[in-house]
Amino acid sequence: MTAAEPYAASAPAVGAADIGAWAYFEGAVVPIGDARVSIATHSFNYGTAVFEGIRAYRQADGSSSILFAREHYERMLRNARLVRASVPESAVELVEVTRDLLRRNAHDGDAYIRPLVYKSARSIRVKLTGLDDRIGIFTMPLGDYLPTGGIRLTVSGWQRVNDNAIPARGKISGSYVNAAFAAEDAHAAGYDDAILLTGDGHVAEASAANLFVVAGREVATPPLTDDVLAGITRSAIMLIAADAGLEVVERRIDRSELYLADEVFLTGTGVQVAPASSIDDRPVGTGEFPISLDIQRRYFAAVRGSDERYAHWLTPI
Repeated sequence: MTAAEPYAASAPAVGAADIGAWAYFEGAVVPIGDARVSIATHSFNYGTAVFEGIRAYRQADGSSSILFAREHYERMLRNARLVRASVPESAVELVEVTRDLLRRNAHDGDAYIRPLVYKSARSIRVKLTGLDDRIGIFTMPLGDYLPTGGIRLTVSGWQRVNDNAIPARGKISGSYVNAAFAAEDAHAAGYDDAILLTGDGHVAEASAANLFVVAGREVATPPLTDDVLAGITRSAIMLIAADAGLEVVERRIDRSELYLADEVFLTGTGVQVAPASSIDDRPVGTGEFPISLDIQRRYFAAVRGSDERYAHWLTPI
């Protein structure tokens, strides 16, 4: 089966020139060119920041809404505690800032929002306390981060960073070099993305997406204790799958299960719902993915405002 084209996002991949004209920077909305930091900034040197990825979707009625706006900002402010960061803005205030930015930037179609809490001090001291913290937010148009109709995956030789090294659940900027190592090797070998394992060889997640395995009517995903992000989209998909009458479980997943599964799919703000057609050049199941595509269909109906059961996920712009 192929991707469900009606759900394809309207905007193509973008570059720096497509970033919205306005940004939120150091407590004010400013032209994007004025949102600049020094090369001596602590977070630039050491990755001492936490971030989020948020989507805004064009709705069935032609309006636009932000998906899980409050949930993303609450998670970011909570995760900021890991790097001992504290900012005056509340989640509610940041949602309103984001609505204003999206109205100003007026992207044509779906959009992506990137907020981050970062150590803004100019310092080369390796520490976390005693440094100023700030929030920055910019937006851009964004279509499909990965193909949504069957992707080629490979199990990476790079191990997922564990909770006692750099917590994956924290979305800490510096830790994403781990994802970059895995993704770059996968792309160089002709794959769409990489799957990383835990230190003891169990499945964790993809480079920047949660992972689900389908076997019969069971839809399984690794537990949060296996070095995965506590994905907001992950939780939404678990609810959608349960509402569809599937058996949803969190459990440890062996590498061999990837090769024996009926279906495997990735989820995340960026990837949305992306079924895998092969893993390490082994076809996944029969080469069709009816459950994954049904979940994908239900997800896009929810995020585009066509299913009233999930209307509370959306914040109108």
